[in-house]
This record gives sequence, C-alpha cells and structure tokens, in this order.
Amino acid sequence: MVKIKIAKKSYTIPKEMLLLEALEYIKQHQDRSLTYRHMCRSGVCGSCAVKVNSKEVLACEYRLKEGDEVEPLSVVGVIRDLVTSKKEALESLKRASAYPLKMEEVEVTQDDITLIETQSDCILCTSCYSSCPVFEEKKEFLGPFALSRTYRYLADKREQEKKTHLEKVIKNGIWDCTLCGNCTEVCPQGIDPKGDILFLQSWAGRFGFINPSLGSFGSFGLEF
Repeated sequence: MVKIKIAKKSYTIPKEMLLLEALEYIKQHQDRSLTYRHMCRSGVCGSCAVKVNSKEVLACEYRLKEGDEVEPLSVVGVIRDLVTSKKEALESLKRASAYPLKMEEVEVTQDDITLIETQSDCILCTSCYSSCPVFEEKKEFLGPFALSRTYRYLADKREQEKKTHLEKVIKNGIWDCTLCGNCTEVCPQGIDPKGDILFLQSWAGRFGFINPSLGSFGSFGLEF
C-alpha cells in the first residue's frame, strides 16, 4: 500500500495504480464524495488532467508513487475537488478568432498537412493554461492553447485571412508570453506552444506588427 494526498486529503491505496484507477478505488471504498472528471480512459479526451507534485498530467496515464500529492489544475477555476472549469480557456479561442476565417480550395501536400498536424491534435485538457505564469497574473492573456491554435490556421495554406488572425493575437497575446516553455513541457500531445508563439512573433514582423516593448527601437523592416 502507498499513501498519497488528493486535494489535501490523505488516502492509502494499493501499489502500482494509475491515478484514475486510484480515484475510482477511493470513490468506491473510502470517500464517495471525491469528485473528479474523466471520459475516454486512454489519454484522448483530456478531461482527467490534474496536477501531481505541482506538474500537470493526465490521470489516466500517470502511475502513482508513495507520497504523491494530487491537486486540481491551477488558474482555471476549481469547481470541486479535482474538477476545474474550462470556460476561460475555451473563451480565449473566440477572442483570438482561432478558427477558419476564409478557407479556399488549394492543392495540399503531405508536407502541408504535417505542418499543422500536431496543433490539430490538441485535446483541450487546459494543462498549458494551468502551467502558464502569465495567465496566472493576467487573465486577459489569450494563453498557449489559443495561440497554438492561431498558428494552426496561420500555417494552413488554405487560410487567406492570415493578417486578420495575427491582428487578433497582438493585444494580450504573442508579446505577453515570457517563452518560459512550461506549456510545451506539460502538453500530453507533444504540442510546442512556445515554438508556435515564436513563429507567430516572426510572422507579425512580416506584416508590420511591432512588439510594443521595443518602444522607440523601431521595426526591422522585414518583407513578406
């Protein structure tokens, strides 16, 4: 048996359990009030995302060890125990207009698909928001999830409104990111929001958008 903490309560469970298995065991045998969220049980839906020892994981994939401390995701708002709200993160998609704006039929190669394939695999677990120090301090920040999704459409050769996509992520967006890489580290799908944001910053320069923190330093005159 091993001892763990879940939402600051102590429990004893059998060894070698996945976290989701432990939650079900506790619910059945020890604490029927314990509240958590899950669906697919196979790392696909993202609904079971939590923090273990201060790092974001999927409960259906993490194997517990002695002394582990399980908490709800940070920043995104706790509903009860390990259940958190996805409202703010999902609303950021609308504010960023991170969806198709003007798609045209063009020839698409496998290389074109590969360029946006990883970002299309996001499972909306909101782990990246939980790990983001900027979102913790600034709720207006669009956040890693929305910015990576914006990259997905900016890099899509079928999308014709690339400048519009960029306009939506200038304020409270790409220049506010500290590029700490926390979001990249915790993404269960292997998405690299930090790299995507760097890409967006590069494209912003091509369209004449300047990082306001540069002040009087001016632009570099990149051509598109």
